[in-house]
Amino acid sequence: MSTSAPALVPAAAPAPAPALLRAVRGYLDHLTVERGLSANTLASYRRDLDRYLLTLAAAGVTDLASVGPTDVEGHLAALRAGGDGYPPLAVSSAARAASAVRGLHRFALREGLVGADASRDVKPPTPPRRLPRALPVDDVVRLLETAGSVRAAGDGAPLTLRDRALLEFLYGTGARISEAVGAAVDDLDQTEGTVLLRGKGGRSRLVPVGGYAAEALRAYLVRARPGLVAGGRGTPAVFVNARGGPLSRQGAWTILRRTAERAGLPVDGPAAVSPHTLRHSYATHLLDGGADVRVVQELLGHASVTTTQVYTLVTVERLREVWATAHPRAYG
Repeated sequence: MSTSAPALVPAAAPAPAPALLRAVRGYLDHLTVERGLSANTLASYRRDLDRYLLTLAAAGVTDLASVGPTDVEGHLAALRAGGDGYPPLAVSSAARAASAVRGLHRFALREGLVGADASRDVKPPTPPRRLPRALPVDDVVRLLETAGSVRAAGDGAPLTLRDRALLEFLYGTGARISEAVGAAVDDLDQTEGTVLLRGKGGRSRLVPVGGYAAEALRAYLVRARPGLVAGGRGTPAVFVNARGGPLSRQGAWTILRRTAERAGLPVDGPAAVSPHTLRHSYATHLLDGGADVRVVQELLGHASVTTTQVYTLVTVERLREVWATAHPRAYG
């Protein structure tokens, strides 16, 4: 076991030993097959673990059985400090990297590759708790109407109808951006007014589609999508790009950003509107309207109600604002 991991990985660091590479490959296979993690999450874990292996290789570690707590602690400290071409990681990114490293060691213990979990007592950095930002209802309505009318006509109508349907869908269902672009036409039940969303970890859920979203979807599916798809090779995706292929996450992000800018909403900085802003708004407005937090948990597809409860803090802040401005004795 090395006494400590280096603060910085040298530019010409030795390649990781085969045993380390096999362990990481097995762990990533486990996450893919058994845990069903998304491609984006897997890519992030792979990057985090590649960097961890470089740190271990630079310290002369050739297998996980030789890793000690000081190796893990040193690596996590180096992530926060940065150096040698790597900028310091934010707390949230460092926490994700720590999760990847700790998961690898737990996996190695379960598989009998090591006799003890070297990361067991290493505490990951705790990200600051940030309240999700929700738009006021009036701002959401302005954003949606800026996307265009459900009765749009003319040469630009197909993309206008698509943009309006996409944004109505995001706000009307609380879908993640990956769930929206991954939805297939067969996932929509227009008779029942529901959609099957496939979320994180392979979990699926059936979510109601609001009346405004349903109207926008009908206009798009009947008057726009067939013509757009005809220009491509055919796709089951609900939302398609101008060439008839499936709309990408980046494409959906661009549609939202462009529409938000036209609506006079912020597109840069901490208050910038993002696809997740509509999801936050969906949850917050449901709770403001009296929805039970457990129901909102199911609608959002959260595995734990603890994740959903952060939205209750938002509504408490809103209640406090109303009380402070309306109660005659709120302030002396």
